[in-house]
Amino acid sequence: MDEDSRFHSGDDGEPSFFIGQVMRKLLRAVIMMTKRIRLRILQIIVVVFVVFLLLWIAAFLYGSFYYSYMPQAAFSTAVHYYYRTDCESPASFSCSYPVANISLMRNNRHVMTFGQAYTISLQLDMPDSPVNQELGMFMIKTACFSRDGEQTASSARSTRQLLSASSSRFSMLRYRSDLLKQLATLLFLPAFLSGVSEQKQVLEVELFSEYIDDPYSPSVTAIIEILSNKVQIYSSQLLIHAHFTGIRYLLFNFPLTSALVGVFSNFSFLSLLFILSYLRLLFKVDLRPEQRRTGGRLPQREYNMSNNQQRRGRDAAAGSSQSVGAFQMTPTY
Repeated sequence: MDEDSRFHSGDDGEPSFFIGQVMRKLLRAVIMMTKRIRLRILQIIVVVFVVFLLLWIAAFLYGSFYYSYMPQAAFSTAVHYYYRTDCESPASFSCSYPVANISLMRNNRHVMTFGQAYTISLQLDMPDSPVNQELGMFMIKTACFSRDGEQTASSARSTRQLLSASSSRFSMLRYRSDLLKQLATLLFLPAFLSGVSEQKQVLEVELFSEYIDDPYSPSVTAIIEILSNKVQIYSSQLLIHAHFTGIRYLLFNFPLTSALVGVFSNFSFLSLLFILSYLRLLFKVDLRPEQRRTGGRLPQREYNMSNNQQRRGRDAAAGSSQSVGAFQMTPTY
């Protein structure tokens, strides 16, 4: 009976032991899987953060390059004319042509970039009045001055025909017959009465076709003079437009494509640097030069010398122990 009970108790213990082993292996597998998932999630987070950081740095570098390399594409400012009133004859109130002094500085910085070609033009809003129609042709003269008062450029242009910077042309308001004026007045009568539109003509005069500012004597002011005493003007504006060529032309006319190419190039270069730095840091081992040449082990010569020294030390210790034992066994007289 005792043997049967022992046999049954042994049979009952074996399944429980097997189940315990399976549960421990399953728990170990679950723990390892959890650790791997956490490690993978951490790696993904680190990779996403690094990619986002590299993209931000690439975009910042491209933006800095674009801001420092690209000049201002267009500039406009209002032009206000004045007359001199210190006339000798009391019958005439104005004894000079309309003159305007315009500053070419904004926030203590030059409007035009050195070495960049610009087109400078003057826009005139003139009423379609009988006085302007009878005025005929008139000329516009422009001169640019540096900070020292030196004249850097001059131009005498008409309001129609415009060629090089040293040429002079004459023009006038566009001719319209009386019948055409009456028909236009009847057609746009509601706009004229409501003030939405006006009976005027907009003339744009090109003062300089390709003006390049001198870096040694940059222009800070421009003097515009209209060579007519009877001209009537509603308002006037000075327009400056840049003529881009080469890389600046691509950056200005294709901004989205240029931005994508620039950011992608910067991102590729930064990613290559980061990968090379990471690999260097990963495989860097602080060993001595001799250990690097032997793969982390001592040279064979030093290894043999150390073995010989250890063998000699053991032989010397054995010889000393034998001499001491013989001395002890020798009788003393």
